[in-house]
Amino acid sequence: MTYAPALRAPSPRRRRHDPDRRDRIIDACLEVIAERGVAGTTHRRVAVAADVPLGSMTYHFSGMDELLREAFGRFAQQAAAGFERRMIEAPDRDAALRAVVQIIDIDVFATQRDLIISHELYTLAARNPAFRTLTNDWMRRSREALGRHFDPRTCRILDAFIEGMTIHRALETETDDEIDVLDAVRRLTGQN
Repeated sequence: MTYAPALRAPSPRRRRHDPDRRDRIIDACLEVIAERGVAGTTHRRVAVAADVPLGSMTYHFSGMDELLREAFGRFAQQAAAGFERRMIEAPDRDAALRAVVQIIDIDVFATQRDLIISHELYTLAARNPAFRTLTNDWMRRSREALGRHFDPRTCRILDAFIEGMTIHRALETETDDEIDVLDAVRRLTGQN
């Protein structure tokens, strides 16, 4: 008498232990935005960039709006933290003036990627008021950091100048030297 081999029940599919998957997806989303813009950012493209199954997108995020909010929120948080560091490290008003110049020259749009992501956020916030909470929080944090050295009205003016100047510097073909920016910051703060 021969016995047929016992049939094994299929083994349950193991989930890959990947505790950083959600963060990787958020980071990949920022890279896709930098490469394709918000309009070209899809779940599929982000999943490929993050090297995760497409199903992970809907597991971790309720939809594209939530993923975009998380990604832009992370970007704005990092930018604001850098801004805060510069202002905290400034021991006095003169150092604060120079820190503002460094924010313009070095920090805000340090790379082409940062420039594109920032502008994509601005455009999205202009079209979709739900994203303005991110830009408003970023502005609030910037002004609070400036507030370590300047009055509230000056903080607003400096914050707007930083944004405008960094956009001009990122897009213009001829650059001004640091002295011109420092001179402008001194004039805006009444330190000339």
